[in-house]
Parts: sequence; structure tokens; C-alpha cells
Amino acid sequence: MLENEATLEIQHLVSEFKPGDGDLLAALHKVQHHYGYVPKIAMRVVARQLRLSEARVYGAATFYSEFRLIPPPRTLVGWCSGPACRFKGGEHVRKALEAELGIGMGENTGDDKLGLHLAQCNGTCEHAPQIWVDGKVVGPLDAAKTVRLARELKEQP
Repeated sequence: MLENEATLEIQHLVSEFKPGDGDLLAALHKVQHHYGYVPKIAMRVVARQLRLSEARVYGAATFYSEFRLIPPPRTLVGWCSGPACRFKGGEHVRKALEAELGIGMGENTGDDKLGLHLAQCNGTCEHAPQIWVDGKVVGPLDAAKTVRLARELKEQP
């Protein structure tokens, strides 16, 4: 999409929101709901609509982990950073994922097929160390199982 078209579309999306901080999160949620993430150009448009600095908008978008600043991948892999997973070797799982997928935490593969993000404990500690593949718990894992799983994910269409 061309930048001018995107600007007009985002302006239309956030036109209902009033200047000030009160509607900032609602505006960001609306943009993300529409695009699946908050594009960079949206920061400028939302800031202009709400009469806030771009830094203020960017600060809110990066503070809350629910907001994505890159397009969502087709398959989202969440690495559990909870204490039980860390205690049981979760760091090895993370390193194996990053090495095999060729991406770091918070990144997507170049084709947006796979994305890796930091996840918080969801109370399924009996599967530690674990990851979530599109929200589904996979574990307990070790480095070798993680490499095999990552390879399977890369091979999926």
C-alpha cells in the first residue's frame, strides 16, 4: 500500500478519537485490529489526530506487549520466560529456537512465515520448559526436541 493511501486509511480509522492521552490506547488498538499490527506510519497519524508527540505514541505502543510493530507471522512461536521454564532449562530452548529459525526474540523470518516472541507464564508449568505454537502448549522440551520442532515448523507450507 502506498504511504499516502495508508495515511488516508489510518486517518479515517482514528477520526473518531479526540485529542489528548485518553484515546491513545483505543486508537492503537483500532489500528492493530485493522492491520494485525501498528505500522510505523500509524504513529505519525495517531500523534497528529490526538495532538501528541510521535514519541508519546511510540512509547505507548512499545510499552504494552500486546501491540505489535511488525506484521504478524503466519505461525507465532512464544517462548515461555516464566521461572519454572527458566529453572528447567528454558534458556537452552530459546537459544535453539533462535539459532534454528535464524531470528531473535521479537522478530519474524524474512518471509513472515514464523515469528518468535517473549511470552509470560500461563500456568502450564507442568510442561516446562515449554513454548507455544499459535497458542498451543508444546513441552516439556530440551534443545534437541526444540531443533526438531523448529525444523518441522520451517518445512510447513
